[in-house]
Amino acid sequence: MSDAESPASAGTPSGDLDEALLSTLFSQSAVGLVVLDPQLRLVRASPAVAGEPGGELIGRRFTDVLRVEHPDDAKHLLKRVLAGEGPVRDHLVRCRPRTAARHRSYLLSAFRVDGPEALPLGLVTAVVDVTEQERERAREDCLTAVREVVGGSLDVAATCREFVDAVAPALADLAVVEVVDEVLRGADPPVGPLPPDVPVRRAASRRSGAALGGDEAAGGERGGEGGGGAGGGRTRAVGGTRRLPPRTPYALAVSDLRPRREPLGPDTPWLHADRAGARLVAETGAHSLIVVPLTLRGAILGLVSLYRCGDREPFDDDDLELAVTAVTRAALGIDNARRYEREHVVAATVQRRLLPQGDRGQAAVETAHVLLPGRDSGCWFDTIALSGARTALVVGGVAGQGLQTAVAMGQLRTVIQALSGLDLEPEEVLARLKDTADRLARERAALPPGDALQSEPLDSGCVYGIYDPFTRTCTIARAGHPAPLVVAPDGSAVAVDVPEGPGLFSADSAPFATATVTLDEGSVLAFCTSSLLPDERAATRITDTLARTGRSLQQLCDDIVYELPDDTRSNGAALLLARTGTVSEHRVVTWDLAMDATAPATARLLVRDRLQGWDRDEDTIDATELIVSELITNAVHYGHPPLRLRLLLNSTLTCEVHDGSTASPHLRHARYADEGGRGLFIVSRLAAHWGTRHGPHGKVLWTEQELPDHEGSERSRWPGGS
Repeated sequence: MSDAESPASAGTPSGDLDEALLSTLFSQSAVGLVVLDPQLRLVRASPAVAGEPGGELIGRRFTDVLRVEHPDDAKHLLKRVLAGEGPVRDHLVRCRPRTAARHRSYLLSAFRVDGPEALPLGLVTAVVDVTEQERERAREDCLTAVREVVGGSLDVAATCREFVDAVAPALADLAVVEVVDEVLRGADPPVGPLPPDVPVRRAASRRSGAALGGDEAAGGERGGEGGGGAGGGRTRAVGGTRRLPPRTPYALAVSDLRPRREPLGPDTPWLHADRAGARLVAETGAHSLIVVPLTLRGAILGLVSLYRCGDREPFDDDDLELAVTAVTRAALGIDNARRYEREHVVAATVQRRLLPQGDRGQAAVETAHVLLPGRDSGCWFDTIALSGARTALVVGGVAGQGLQTAVAMGQLRTVIQALSGLDLEPEEVLARLKDTADRLARERAALPPGDALQSEPLDSGCVYGIYDPFTRTCTIARAGHPAPLVVAPDGSAVAVDVPEGPGLFSADSAPFATATVTLDEGSVLAFCTSSLLPDERAATRITDTLARTGRSLQQLCDDIVYELPDDTRSNGAALLLARTGTVSEHRVVTWDLAMDATAPATARLLVRDRLQGWDRDEDTIDATELIVSELITNAVHYGHPPLRLRLLLNSTLTCEVHDGSTASPHLRHARYADEGGRGLFIVSRLAAHWGTRHGPHGKVLWTEQELPDHEGSERSRWPGGS
């Protein structure tokens, strides 16, 4: 016979059995049971909810008995069950019942009890304490957030902000990260223990919950507020420095590299040695502290301080273990950012050293530039003085960041300077520069497979222009780079229509083409890296700025920078402005000569007369006479008409001899018995520089002579200048 059919059970009245069942459930069940009337007032409750004896709670509202954190929400939920919208199962609520010292988390289930004619008699609710499970879930979520978020930035301060956003309020009401001051600037962290005189700087802090009423960090200066995370609160960025007060958990943690969990209160003995800490405890109501040193391989990056405030539970051993794991992850992210910051500082320093170290006065063009530091460490610009008072204007960039990018930029800039000295046309310069870039790419491809540079493709662009003040033309070629902008003296602006050639490191081998634009005196040329000209709107903004009158070139550079979007400034950029001028007519003279044996003597007389008019010394006149005589003699013997001689006086004395032949003379050492062949050798000894420049109608053989310092020449004539 089954238990259900036993005589004892068969003889028991059903009412007695129901009452016995209820009594057993309410007295012995681990699940808290509560019976409510239609007004949500307590009718019956198990000791797990009401405590012993609990009779005085009968008739009180359910939300008052459990002290629900959000009572209105709970009332609305229970009224929906009474209204017949169905039961509620496993709804999470936070409460602080009178039987508990701290807040607890419960899963609430509610079911309607119907009487005759399906009229609601009340509710039966079951509450299950899941506080420990929720705490464990919160710890896991916090650690997951740290792993997923921290380290995504290559900025030390940003990494610290990511960390405090991940742990507050999930783990603490107030989180503070202090980093050794030198580490924030990329320096190697000191090996522990940290000396007491080493300053630490607050890199980030976050306040949430009960801590919002107080200061953000012990000993730190107030900083600007940032945005709050999902949990609410305020994040503060880099702030003031301090030296960790001795005989405090902060100093001990960076001394023995061990974390600490400490209670806080007005009677905490070590707070008398830390006035800022005492003020923090008083203002925020902090009652529990965890201090964890930011360490990596024995080196100290800084310190993390976590506080709990108000009526939140104090930290326990599980919280300490979580904090140590999270801080270890943060230390890796901070160290990676520090290494990047250090490499960025080195790359920026290399980039600066490889760029022009001052304004170079050019013969007939005024220039100004601005280099914006940023992640891109491959931007460069240059102004190169060429023969015949011409000026080469160059802007380029190697895409990427870091030391290797700066080195590649320096290699390309050195090559383009060397090519410029050969008096090549812009398209020839870029063609030979691309040959060098291809060779650099092959060298990188030949690196061992494990080298990190193997996975970093090279990409570079360059624009190269030559301005000639005598023809007032600028001949431009470009390789995967934006075309320059031209603003006329009347303010009209246009982008130079230059065919775009292939990028320097591209596989495209198409030839480069040029465009020649004639410029009015006082026009402004703007050469920009691609980050300044991402679209037509950016080009319009720059041209509108360049059209402003009464501004110097450097002021125009600054005006352009002021109006740039924030992302442009973070990427870095280079801008080169050039205002075109002419060579003063008092400093240049040109003669057409007959192509016969009398030309050298005639040239000597003309040169002597002109240099005396320029008040040159006798040594300079004698040397110039000899140079001109040899150049004219060479042109008469080996060249073709027309024959032209030009003298240009600027910071140097330039002699140019033009003839219609395209054959280039070569320097050679004449033998002892030779009657000739010494002309160019003599020229090379008397002149500081010499060379040959080819054009569509022949060639120009030119020389440059250095002038004594006390014979400084008059500057070229600038638009609107002296």
